[in-house]
Amino acid sequence: MPPDDSPEQQPTEKPPVRRTIDPASAERRIGRHRATEPPRRRPLSSTPARIAVATGVTCCLGLIGFVGAKDLGRHHEPVREMMADRAAADAQQRASRDFERAAPPIPVPVTPLPVATPSPKPTKTAPKKPVRPKHPRPVAGLDQRQMDNAKAIVDVGRAMKMPRKALVVAVATAMQESNLYNLASDVLPESYDYPHQGSGSDHDSIGLFQQRPSSGWGTIAQIMRPAYAARAFFSALNEVPGWADMSLTQAAQAVQVSAFPDAYAQHEERATTVVAALV
Repeated sequence: MPPDDSPEQQPTEKPPVRRTIDPASAERRIGRHRATEPPRRRPLSSTPARIAVATGVTCCLGLIGFVGAKDLGRHHEPVREMMADRAAADAQQRASRDFERAAPPIPVPVTPLPVATPSPKPTKTAPKKPVRPKHPRPVAGLDQRQMDNAKAIVDVGRAMKMPRKALVVAVATAMQESNLYNLASDVLPESYDYPHQGSGSDHDSIGLFQQRPSSGWGTIAQIMRPAYAARAFFSALNEVPGWADMSLTQAAQAVQVSAFPDAYAQHEERATTVVAALV
C-alpha cells in the first residue's frame, strides 16, 4: 500500500472525459479487442478510516445477506413443499411398481395332517356254536357207519326241537330194530335200488327203524333215507299222549308196536352215551 500522503501532496486528478458510446459498437469492440480496465480507485488516506469503512460495509453486507436469505427461504418454502410432495408421490409410485413387478409367491406344498378316525365300536356277536364234524368219532362200541346214522337221527330231532329224552328213545329204537344200519329188504327188491348197508327179511320192513311201506310209513324211496325215517319216528312219538313221562321201553313200543316190547330197554345206556357225544 502506498504511504499516506497529506492532502496538499495529492496530485490533482483531472475529471475523466465522458464519452457517449454506442452499446452495439462497444460490444463489437470488446469482442475484437480487450476491454479497457476500469480506473483504479485511490485508497483511503488513513488506516482508521479504511477500517471504519470496511467495518460498515461488512455489517451492511451481513445485514443484506441475512435479510436476503430470510426472504429467499420464505420465497422458496412453497417450492420445497412442492418438491417434498413430488418426492413422496414418486416413492409411492416406485413402491407400487415394485409390488406389481414382484415375483409371484412360490406355492409351498402343504401336507394335510392325518385326521384321526374313530375306531369302530366293537359289535357284540353271538358266540359261535361249535361245528360238529360230518363224521363224528364213534363211541359206545359203534363203527363209523353206525355213528353217522345216529348223527342223522339226532340232527333231525334237534331241528324239530325235540328234547334229549326223545333223542335217546329214537337212537335206542334204531339200535334194537336195525342195529343202526340202513337195511334193505329181500321182500322188497326195489329197496336195493337205494343206498343201503345190509338187508333183512322181516316182511316189508326197511330202513333204520324197520318201517313198513304197507303200514303207511311212506314210500320205499322215502323210508330208505335216514333223515326221512327219523322225522317219521319223531312225528309219531309226538302223537303219543304223555310219552315224556313214560319209560324208554313204553315210549318206543307206543310208536313201533313191536312183538318184543321189553327189548328196547337194553340199549338205553349206550343210546344215552351216543346222544351225549353228538349234542
